Amino acid sequence: MANNSAMTAALRLSEKLPFVLKRLADLAYNYWWSWSGDRISLFQTIDPQEWERCGHNPVAILEAASYERLTQLAEDPAYLKQISALAREFDQYIQQKETWVSQVAPQLSKEHPVAYFCAEFGIHESLPVYSGGLGILAGDHLKSSSDLGVPMVGIGLLYRQGYFRQRLNRHGWQEDYYLDNPFMHMPIELIKTQTGEPLTIQLEVRQRTVKVQIWQVQVGRVTLYLLDSDREDNDPIDRWLTGHLYGGNLETRIAQEVVLGIGGVRALEALGIQPAVYHLNEGHAAFCTLEVARLEIERTGKSFYDIEATVRDRCVFTTHTPVPAGHDVFSPDLIDSFFAQYWPQLRLSREQFLALGARRLGDPWEPFGMTVLALRMTRACNGVSELHGQVSRKMWTVLYPQHSENKVPIGYITNGVHAPTWTAPLLGDLYNNYLGEDWKSQAMNAETWAKVDAIPDEELWWRHRVLKERLIAYTRYKVKKAREQRGESYESIQAAATLLDPDILTIGFARRFSPYKRGDLILRDAERALKIFGNANRPVQIIFAGKAHPADEEGKRIIQRLMEWCHHEAIKNRVAFIEDYDIYTGQKLVQGVDVWLNNPRRPLEASGTSGQKVCFNGGLNCSVLDGWWCEGYKADSNGKGLNGWAIGEDAHTSDQELQDGIDSRSLYQLLEEEIVPLYYEQNSQGVSPRWVQMMKASIKTNCPLFNTDRMIADYVSQVYVPEIATRVEPILAKVLV
Repeated sequence: MANNSAMTAALRLSEKLPFVLKRLADLAYNYWWSWSGDRISLFQTIDPQEWERCGHNPVAILEAASYERLTQLAEDPAYLKQISALAREFDQYIQQKETWVSQVAPQLSKEHPVAYFCAEFGIHESLPVYSGGLGILAGDHLKSSSDLGVPMVGIGLLYRQGYFRQRLNRHGWQEDYYLDNPFMHMPIELIKTQTGEPLTIQLEVRQRTVKVQIWQVQVGRVTLYLLDSDREDNDPIDRWLTGHLYGGNLETRIAQEVVLGIGGVRALEALGIQPAVYHLNEGHAAFCTLEVARLEIERTGKSFYDIEATVRDRCVFTTHTPVPAGHDVFSPDLIDSFFAQYWPQLRLSREQFLALGARRLGDPWEPFGMTVLALRMTRACNGVSELHGQVSRKMWTVLYPQHSENKVPIGYITNGVHAPTWTAPLLGDLYNNYLGEDWKSQAMNAETWAKVDAIPDEELWWRHRVLKERLIAYTRYKVKKAREQRGESYESIQAAATLLDPDILTIGFARRFSPYKRGDLILRDAERALKIFGNANRPVQIIFAGKAHPADEEGKRIIQRLMEWCHHEAIKNRVAFIEDYDIYTGQKLVQGVDVWLNNPRRPLEASGTSGQKVCFNGGLNCSVLDGWWCEGYKADSNGKGLNGWAIGEDAHTSDQELQDGIDSRSLYQLLEEEIVPLYYEQNSQGVSPRWVQMMKASIKTNCPLFNTDRMIADYVSQVYVPEIATRVEPILAKVLV
C-alpha cells in the first residue's frame, strides 16, 4: 500500500507559509476550492499578475509568493476571516457522513467504490489533461459524485504536454505547439511506497516492459489517479506514451489505451482498491474489461467464457459519439503486435480474441473495435441524450441480431453540468438571495429553480450585463495579446481596445472546430450576415473560440474563414476569435453571452453541454434540435420558443448542402424576426422584459434537469446500483413556464 502522499505534499507546502495561512496548502491540494464561493479571490489576492501568469495554479502561486507578501496577508483580518470560514466549510464537506448516496444507496462503499475510467479529465484549467467536451463532462462527473457522496475513484492518464496549444498566424491559419506541464509545481502528487520510491506498475507494450507511475489529484471527496510513463528507466519511445492527448498515430493510440485500460486496473490493484463497478467513459478504456477478466481467471483458474458473465456484471459503459470516426478501430495486425502475448493469459486463441472486437464475425479482415469490445463486455450501456440513445441503437443493431432496433440494449442518461463550477459567482450570489443558500445542493429540485420568478427583472438583467462586460474585457485582452504576438500593426493592436460593445446583443460560439459542427454556418450568406452584424440601429456581435484537431485541415480552414471576418472592414468590431480555448475561457463565455449558438449537422451531436452551462447564467440557447436541446427546448402551441430557439427542422437528411441551406436560412430568420427585435425591445431602464421572461423560463426549465447531480443520481439508480431503481423516485423536472 502507498502512503498518503497528497497530505505530504500539502504539509511540505505549508512549511513555507506563516502559521495563520497554513490551511491554504490544504485548499491548494484539493480542487474543491475551484467550485467554492471564494474561488475568485482566494488565491488571486496573493498576486493577481502572478495568478494569471501561472495559469491559475494554486500551488504555483503559493510557491512563488515572497515571504514578505505572505506575512502582509497574515495580518489582514479580512483575508484571515475568509480563509478561516472557507477552511471550516471545507472540513465540514470532507467529513460529512450523511450524503445523498448514504441515504439511497448505502451498499456503495469506500471499500468498493465505482472506478471511473476516461482518457481525459477537465477539472480546472491548471490541470491541462483535457481537450474538450468528453473531459469536461468527466470532470463534472467526479465533482457531482463528490458532492452527492458517491464513493468513486477516477482513472486517467497524466500527459506530459497535454492537448496541443493553439495560435493563429497572420493568415488566420491554426498553428499547433506544445508545452511541458510542470508536474512538481501542480496540485497533484506522485504516489510513493512506504520506502519513499514511486509506486509503479508494469505493462508489456509491443514486447517491451513499460513501468508506469501513479499520481493522485483530490477532487473534493473523490480521488483521481493519473498514470504516467515518463520515467528514466523506460525506453525513450515509451516515455512518450503519455506525452500527448489524442496525438500520434494509431500505434500511439492503442498503446495509450493499453496503459489506460489494462494499466488502470493494475494501478487499482497496486493501490489495494477493489471496485464494485468499472465505468468505461467512452471506448478508450475498453481494454479494462480484459484485465478484469485476466485477474478473475488467475484467481479462479476458470476459462474466459466461464468468468465472462462475472466480468460483464462488474462493468458498465457510456458511449459518447454518433460519429463513426469517433469510435477507435485497429487492424488485426496491430492487435497482433500488442496482444499476441496477452490473449494466452485469457486462455483464448487469436480468433477468439479478435472476435471480441469484431462487428461481423468470421471476417479475417474485420478491424477490432473498442466500442464493440465495450458493448460485448459490459452489462449496461447508455448514450448521453435521448436522441443519442436512439442513434446508438441504430448504429449497433448489427451486434444484436436477435433484437429489433428499438430493443437493442442501449439506454440513455442525458448529460448535465456541475452547477457550482459553471455558475458565475455573481449569479450564485443572486441565487443565494432568492433561491436560498442551499441552491447548489438542491440543483435537481425544480421547486428551487421556480423561485427565480421572485428575482426582479432589473436585478437579473444588471448582473448579466456585468458578466457580459467582463467577457468583453477578457476578449479584448486576449485579442490584443494575440495581435501583438502575430506582429500586427500598431493600429490593429490598439483597435482591440474598442472591440465589441456591452450594449449590443452578443452571441457566443465555442467548441471543437470539426466540419460537422459547422462553425461558419452563420456566415454562409455573406450579404445577409453583414446586414445583421452591421445594422446601425440593432447591431449584433459574435465571439468565437475553439480548436481544430491538428489533422483536421477542413476544421482549420473554417477557423481561417472566421478570422477573415474578424478583419472585415464593415464588421471588424463585431466579430472576435479567442485563441487557445480552455476551461477559463469557456467559463467567461457561457457566463457572459446573451445567446449561445449551436448548429451541428443532426444527429451528430451526442449531447453537448456548453449550452447547459449558459442556462445557469441566464443565457439563451439558439440551437438545432440535436443532443440535449431536443429535451430542453420548450415551445408554445404556435411553435414559438419559450426558453430559447430551435434552428431548422427536426428532420434528418443525407444531403449536407441542402441541410446547410435550410439551417442557415432558419438561423437568419430567427435573428432578424425574433431574437434581435426581442433583445432591443427595451424599456426606459434599458431592460427588455420579454427577454428577461425567457431568461427565467430557461433557468426554470433547464437547470433542474441538465445538471450533473441529476445525472449522477440517474447513474446510481439506473446503472451502478440498478436494484434500487424501484425505490428511488425518478428525477423529473416540472415544466414551469
